[in-house]
Amino acid sequence: MTAPRLLGMAGLVVLGVLAGAGGTLMQAAWFPGGLVLAVLAIGALCLGGVRLTGTRGGGFAPAGGWMLAVLLLLSTRPEGDYLLGAGGGSYLFLLGGIFAAVICTTVPPVPPHTPDGVKLAR
Repeated sequence: MTAPRLLGMAGLVVLGVLAGAGGTLMQAAWFPGGLVLAVLAIGALCLGGVRLTGTRGGGFAPAGGWMLAVLLLLSTRPEGDYLLGAGGGSYLFLLGGIFAAVICTTVPPVPPHTPDGVKLAR
């Protein structure tokens, strides 16, 4: 793995962490629109990572960052508060985010095309 690719993957992990943290806060604040935006954000980030890198690893990187952020935010705080409550919106956020990340990550990479539509060999 080259240095630019490693740096790109690290950037995708950071974007996944930001999407997870932002989605955790947004899904409860602007329900149901925030929930939809949070799930779409992780799906678009994973799909964009696959398209950008041309490999499925580009989708796993932001999905891993998202999962890391969400799992850390699920733990209790010293005050006894939770950022993700036990409501239906939180469960939809967790399941919807997982499903969106898995679906968008496992999309097969599209081979490049020439302008006239002829497929190029890899």
